[in-house]
Amino acid sequence: MTGGLDIATARALLEWHLELGADEPILDAPVDRFALAAEAGAARPRERRPAPAPNPAPVPTAAPVDPVLAARAAAAAAPDLEALRAAMAAYPHCELKRGARSTVFADGQAGARVMVIGEAPGRDEDLQGLPFVGRAGRLLDRMLGAIGLSRTAPDPDRAVYITNILPWRPPENRRPTAQECAMLLPFVERHVELAAPGILVLMGNTPVQALLGETGILRLRGQWREVLGLPTLLMTHPAYLLRTPAAKRAAWGDLLELSHRLEAGR
Repeated sequence: MTGGLDIATARALLEWHLELGADEPILDAPVDRFALAAEAGAARPRERRPAPAPNPAPVPTAAPVDPVLAARAAAAAAPDLEALRAAMAAYPHCELKRGARSTVFADGQAGARVMVIGEAPGRDEDLQGLPFVGRAGRLLDRMLGAIGLSRTAPDPDRAVYITNILPWRPPENRRPTAQECAMLLPFVERHVELAAPGILVLMGNTPVQALLGETGILRLRGQWREVLGLPTLLMTHPAYLLRTPAAKRAAWGDLLELSHRLEAGR
């Protein structure tokens, strides 16, 4: 007997409560479940949270490269023209290099009295790796020959040394940008220093703008200026003369000015 009930009766009564949905026995006095939960929490040992991991040290990032300073350092380190050629070919900061076949450095005789600086290689120059070898180059050779000068002459007084502001061909022969000229100008300046000409000839707007900071070659042509400590004649580019044959007369006058200057300095 349990509390006046036999076991069979108590079991039957329990099953009846379960069928009605009762899932807990109810005591004579209420139970504070919140207090029981708090007591249970106090009885458990407090979990120790791991100390937060220190913030990782920031990974240092490389400072952006100034392409002009990089070109200046590479050019200054070149002791001769061959080293300068190698430094230009290795220069990685000009996007024109990616689309060009050749690094067009120079042609003619280093040490010649006259050094011609043009704009940039065209298709033929890019293919052959030499400046002024296309139609404009052949016209330039005839122009120079008319006053007794040649890129193949063995005599430095009759020889010409030729280069460009840019060593790589711009896409579709477009005009070089100011940024492209600025980043490669240190190579040009060192090129002139190592070639040691007596007279410079700047042909076209691009070299005039890069080395003099002026534009308008049709207004400036025929003038003598000083560039990098050298007497410098400003002339129109032979490519312009091919497009504008009427301008050849003025170019012939410029060539005579160059010839007179050379004769006076002998």
